[in-house]
Amino acid sequence: MGFSGHLVFARSERPLLEAPLFGTIEQGRKEDVHAWWPRPGGWQTLQLDQGIWEDDYLLALVAWTGAPVCVADVSDSSIALVTGLAGNGQRWQAWLNLDNAAALLVEEPEDLDDVSLWVDTPEFDAAVRRKRAELDTEVPADAGGALMWASAAGVQTSAQQSRIEELLRARENFAEDLFSAVLDELGFPKAPQPSPQP
Repeated sequence: MGFSGHLVFARSERPLLEAPLFGTIEQGRKEDVHAWWPRPGGWQTLQLDQGIWEDDYLLALVAWTGAPVCVADVSDSSIALVTGLAGNGQRWQAWLNLDNAAALLVEEPEDLDDVSLWVDTPEFDAAVRRKRAELDTEVPADAGGALMWASAAGVQTSAQQSRIEELLRARENFAEDLFSAVLDELGFPKAPQPSPQP
């Protein structure tokens, strides 16, 4: 079973967990928060287990850090909805692993009695293809929003929109890896690899 929860990406000279919004997390739940290896320039990623993140935290974290923030809402490592917010209020969103997202987002028929029977039908496959095509039309705008967000974050990016679009259309076993790849491609400095233990 894959990871379900949120990946919060932001810049701060202090640990992100010190942000006031995380002060509301019960002490026992803090064990469900894990910091990824930090990137240069103060960029940090927190991995939060399901149920810790609230939607209004995004705005609060932008205000606390004074920098753009994004969060990936990951479901079973198979899909993620990434939402970015800049200090000027500009938002962008993008789905990762579009095929899986389409299968999740497709509307079920109103007269459906058993979802498990529907997913094995040609009608379901056709509905998923239509939803996948719909999501695909949003990719250029999503990629453009990601590039503007990275620019607002002060990243000197040389990323081509076509490459960001390619990543937004890519398939990965783990949506978390795709999230990291998008951040890398946008120009955020990569986290140094830890030295092997002697």
